[in-house]
Amino acid sequence: MLDKQKTIAKKISFQGIGLYTEKKVTITFKPAPENTGFIFFRTDIKGNPYMKANLSFLKETEKGLILENNVFKIRTSEHVLAALTGMDLDNIIIELDNTEFPIMDGSSKYFVEAIEKVGIIEQNAERKYYSIKEIISYEDSKTGGEIIALPSKKFEIIILMDFDSKFIDTQNAVLKNLNQFKKKIASSKTFCFLYEKEEKIVNIKNLHFLHYNTSNEMAKHYLLDIIGDLTLIGVKLKGKIIAYKPCHYINTQFAKRLIKKIKIFKKKDIPQFDLTKNPLFDIKSIMRILPHKPPFLLVDKIIELTENYIIGVKNVTMNEPFFMGHFPKEPIMPGVLQIEAIAQVGGILVLNKLKNPESYSTYFLKIDKVKFKQKVVPGDLLVFQVDLLEPIRRGIVHMKGKGYVNQKLVVEAEVLAKIMKID
Repeated sequence: MLDKQKTIAKKISFQGIGLYTEKKVTITFKPAPENTGFIFFRTDIKGNPYMKANLSFLKETEKGLILENNVFKIRTSEHVLAALTGMDLDNIIIELDNTEFPIMDGSSKYFVEAIEKVGIIEQNAERKYYSIKEIISYEDSKTGGEIIALPSKKFEIIILMDFDSKFIDTQNAVLKNLNQFKKKIASSKTFCFLYEKEEKIVNIKNLHFLHYNTSNEMAKHYLLDIIGDLTLIGVKLKGKIIAYKPCHYINTQFAKRLIKKIKIFKKKDIPQFDLTKNPLFDIKSIMRILPHKPPFLLVDKIIELTENYIIGVKNVTMNEPFFMGHFPKEPIMPGVLQIEAIAQVGGILVLNKLKNPESYSTYFLKIDKVKFKQKVVPGDLLVFQVDLLEPIRRGIVHMKGKGYVNQKLVVEAEVLAKIMKID
């Protein structure tokens, strides 16, 4: 049986101060729809701008993770991200009213306990994994740190730490299964060395979590950090991670290498569609939702629909009126109409959420990253999958659509559109 995506049952709030900024901050976790992922919202900035927890926004790693887009910055998110991944969650909205997450006691403990208290709910959408199929490695020549990923049927991590110090022994930590995170890893606290204190990296007066770590707690905290850092990949992993002297820089460089492999995999990964299903929306239902009518209606049925994605089907026949003038001796479906079909399928996803969908329409604001891979000709059965890339805000819809014929990708594009009421 395939795993289902998960979110929390209700919202949770925390208050504390940032480790480096020493500023008070309140953060809130909220349940999120399927396929949302982890998204940060800044409630202290006008318009509540947001940013996905993704490696593409990584700015710095010297003092924890620093993520930044064109509007705002997020600091020290690794302990929160580790808690969300460690508790096997997929979709969470994370609000904060300052730039840095609260350090709490220097671990993920309080986040994990709060998540457990409010409860976790299973969603309908299936979870997607990236399974490591070959050895992937990254080595830092300056520190000697190295990370190696090996194939495995589950997600597991081994950490080996050598501090090159006569005062601290070598340490190791192991996570054999993600369900061990809460008990074995979540409460491991961060630490600093005395020279860091003297350089005022940490204000010990205000932060009481700093202490002499015992046993292998340092290695466990490095394991906690790597889970948080790898969360920025944006997909669940199956593989064995072996890390020697890891740090945020090495972890994220390794993550970038993984992302390249994942992108190659995604290009080859063609979704499977069950075209024998009874349609959720037939052509009559579609015409009640969309303002488009023949001959400009470019979707015949909808076979799957969730909160954040939709699958629609278009039968391409020689009876299409555009074939009369578009290369009549070699009929090819115009590329602009393939994009229009993507938009119409996406329009059903969006308008279906409204009480009176027939009173609204969606209008293009921007079309981006358009690629045509193969000709679409009469006789082809076009299957479109359209996914929301971001939550709908102020009527603005950002979505990505892909069209397939005979299990081959033929067209893809990102579309920005606006929902507007029809006069």
